[in-house]
Amino acid sequence: MQVQETQTQVLVVGGGMGGVAAALAALRNGASAVLTEPTDWLGGQLTAALCPPDDHRRIEHTGASRAYRRFREAIRDWYRKNLPLTDAARDDPRLNPGAGWASPLCAEPRAALAVIDELLAPYRADGRLRLLTEHTPVAVHTTGDRIDAVTLLSTRDGGEVTVHARYVLDATEFGDLLDLGGIEHVSGKESRAETGEPSAADTADPLDMQSATWCFAIEHREGEDHTIDRPTAYDHFRAWRPPAWQGRPILDYLGPAEADIPPRPYQLVVNPDDDPRAIDADHRNLPHSLELWTYRRVRCRRQLQPGTYDSDITVVNWPMNDYTGGPIFGTPDAAFHQEQARQLSLSLLYWLQTEAPRPDGGTGWPGLRLCPDVTGTADGLAKIPYVRESRRIRAVTTIVEQDVSIAILGDRDARRYPDSVGVGHYYWIDRHTTTRGGIVSGGLPQPFEIPLGALLPVRVTNLLAAAKNIGTTHVTNGCYRMHPVEWACGEAAGALAAHCLATGATPHQVQARPEAFQERLTADGFQLRWPEGTRW
Repeated sequence: MQVQETQTQVLVVGGGMGGVAAALAALRNGASAVLTEPTDWLGGQLTAALCPPDDHRRIEHTGASRAYRRFREAIRDWYRKNLPLTDAARDDPRLNPGAGWASPLCAEPRAALAVIDELLAPYRADGRLRLLTEHTPVAVHTTGDRIDAVTLLSTRDGGEVTVHARYVLDATEFGDLLDLGGIEHVSGKESRAETGEPSAADTADPLDMQSATWCFAIEHREGEDHTIDRPTAYDHFRAWRPPAWQGRPILDYLGPAEADIPPRPYQLVVNPDDDPRAIDADHRNLPHSLELWTYRRVRCRRQLQPGTYDSDITVVNWPMNDYTGGPIFGTPDAAFHQEQARQLSLSLLYWLQTEAPRPDGGTGWPGLRLCPDVTGTADGLAKIPYVRESRRIRAVTTIVEQDVSIAILGDRDARRYPDSVGVGHYYWIDRHTTTRGGIVSGGLPQPFEIPLGALLPVRVTNLLAAAKNIGTTHVTNGCYRMHPVEWACGEAAGALAAHCLATGATPHQVQARPEAFQERLTADGFQLRWPEGTRW
């Protein structure tokens, strides 16, 4: 097929949280944009990967931009407008639709998808936004230290389109443009000698990265049998004992041991008759033993009028389907490992349906049913894996453990950046098993800032990092990778592209003298600093 050619001011490659925020920021600041996405759903980890937002405990009143808070409220309003909520749920200003404890806003992916579509609709209508879903980047065209264009392949019809742009934003899940464009980047673990981080590895390993999870959504239909066919890899995963499990099987109710936490026991209570408003999403209050059904529950039947639904719906993103068999990008066998991650999730479901111990002393819940209507897929698994770690740019500013860790800082602020473009936080410098079998022990982070320099490559002048590919390390990625921070990074990148188009300055020039840009951000509702004295 002949390659189509098109031009735009801002090209955003990747339609996840960062990509959507980037496009919206560029558009509302006067730029035209092309936004691309490899699946047919925008929203990335929030929608296509099925994961509710990992928000911090202050998110309702501080610690995010105006646009992100409005986005969250629009999801709540979608439920109020479209579903028969109970009076208590409808009147709750902090409605948690699924009453899950992983997030104060556990919601079905289609709710977020509908809000995203509505936010983008005015710009698509006036022609300033062109949306290319089901398009994946296959080539980056450069001249010297600039990107001229990106070629994308349509997975619908095999056609190609080359988009020429003044500014290119990489908001892909894996940092694809960094690899395709030969842009300096890292992946996996850096060495302690390179970063000076106490929790860094003795030796760098670009293939040792946090596990990915192929999530799925399930409900329970009492008295029915929805047992799936025995997965082809079930025997392998039934016997699998990853190194982090210290000789125990992964398909079990006991999680991996961490440096400062013994193996955590889990329990599963299907469709509990709990009080939705009693769910505590403040992770400082977690008990040692955790209940899995309400963990990422995205539909709570007791938030709806009686008789609306017979079952809750929960998203399964548990330690038991964190895949550590190998990297799912960046290696010749990445496709194999992606399929193995799917097989692990199917094996977990089959184990739950047939062998898992129940609280009543029995085994298995054959009534557990995959929910393809929730996932937007034929099989009920997510469209994409939940990716915790991508390629990361060699950045003007690299955020290291010493900048955020309470173990190092004590009661002092996280590092203050003169070029801050946003803020973020999470309960932990998150710890998950890795592809080499370890668990990063990063401890706790103070509420932190996002430096503009972390979005800028050291060399390329018109590419901006707009997702999990910013200048973090393997360690600090553990708290900078969460949904609201990814949104904040993308939003800042989109605003920066529009600012550079309007002023003629380059991103690196803005970073060197950021005051005028920061004033523009503040007027646009960005939060650049935490309130004085804010601590973990």
